[in-house]
Amino acid sequence: MLTGNLSGSLAGQRFFLVGIGGSGMMPLATILAGRGAIVEGSDRSLDQGRVPAKFDALRARGVALFPQDGSGLVSPDQIVVASAAVEEDVADIVAADRLGCARASRAQLLSTLFNQSALPIGVAGTSGKSTVTGMIGWILHATGRDPTVMNGAVMKNFAHPQAPFASALVGDGAAFVSEVDESDGSIADYRPRIAVLNNVSLDHKGLDELRTLFAGFIAKAETAIVNIDNDEAAAIAATLPPERVATFALDRDADFAARGIVEAPFAVRFDLIAGGGAAIAVALQVPGRHNVANALAAIAAAVAAGVPLAEAAAAIGGFTGLRRRFDLVGEAGGVAVIDDFGHNPDKIAATLDTLHAFPGRLLVLFQPHGYGPLKVMRHELVAMFAEKLAPGDVLVLPDPVYFGGTVAREVGSAAIVADVVASGREAHHVADRATAAARLVDMAQAGDRIVVMGARDDTLSLLAADMLGTLRARG
Repeated sequence: MLTGNLSGSLAGQRFFLVGIGGSGMMPLATILAGRGAIVEGSDRSLDQGRVPAKFDALRARGVALFPQDGSGLVSPDQIVVASAAVEEDVADIVAADRLGCARASRAQLLSTLFNQSALPIGVAGTSGKSTVTGMIGWILHATGRDPTVMNGAVMKNFAHPQAPFASALVGDGAAFVSEVDESDGSIADYRPRIAVLNNVSLDHKGLDELRTLFAGFIAKAETAIVNIDNDEAAAIAATLPPERVATFALDRDADFAARGIVEAPFAVRFDLIAGGGAAIAVALQVPGRHNVANALAAIAAAVAAGVPLAEAAAAIGGFTGLRRRFDLVGEAGGVAVIDDFGHNPDKIAATLDTLHAFPGRLLVLFQPHGYGPLKVMRHELVAMFAEKLAPGDVLVLPDPVYFGGTVAREVGSAAIVADVVASGREAHHVADRATAAARLVDMAQAGDRIVVMGARDDTLSLLAADMLGTLRARG
């Protein structure tokens, strides 16, 4: 476990991150390096030659990379950080134990940095965490607060040729904004001053456990920002003193509410009603009613952090979104290709609803993000597809993402497809992902939207780009 005091400067401290290319590890590496630490790491994807640009970006930040064979571990002074997905028999972990290196999980190190900040702002919930984190970070940055931001997705506002994988921002201001993950229970380690709870629904854990985790999280905060359109979140908020809660909603009266929502294919605008004042017009550069809710959460959190309401509402109009969150890859031959992180029922439903607000058939490639989650979410996932897929839409599932390790494969893509077909919607199981993608491209016609969905696999973005390339070559 992590030893030593991280409350002082990180400059000169030596960290070795096992699985450094992961969506939760790469931004942590960026923050550590940005604060002067010596950062090294390894990754199975690096050894496999997957997404080399990501590792080139880490090297450009001065991060030394090694094969995941134990060769990078040479000193007991190295603090070894690993995600929960890294097994104890991985060579780097074996080497760390042999050398007597201090060890920490990713969540332990992140929560330590978060808790020691002057203004820790945590974003939790089953869906929307990364977007709300990015929105809050952008508002605080745009209004001169110079925040540190830890995100699980690339924030387009901060990405540029020298930092193409900008899933973190390192600032000198008081605020440390981070999405907080409930999947491994580590949410219990965070002590936010401002806590956002977007929603509560099935994903990695059962509802009883989720209720306990989320309730404990917002109970620690001076101000809890809660979505009361979500019944589960509203019930949790009701357990706190009203003066410590700021509510937001689209369909109910709340402290931060939206009225007059007008959607466009890749944008949305609405009137913000807050604090008993006059309506404030807000125009977002990201689409969908779910992003209106995300914006309300972000504005409420920014106000709790001291940003005047009008400034927060104006600033959020400059937020350009996250990579892989309803990300338009391009159009060819009248077919749009969209890359999306949807992987649980709520996230996928929000994307399908946003797309169905406008005409056009949907051709959906959904790669499940693991056999375990598929087993937990099976019935809710099937029910969502049965409700949200329109007649004429086509769903194709390749096999779940799998990068090695031991996992029970009790429920696979074929079982989900069989259930969706039984519900009356068109779905196909095509085990090989490239073959699945080719099938959708072959059937695509002008006016269709191809949507690539899934999590835990950066190569899905490359797949979406390849599909667009094939469409362009087709003429």
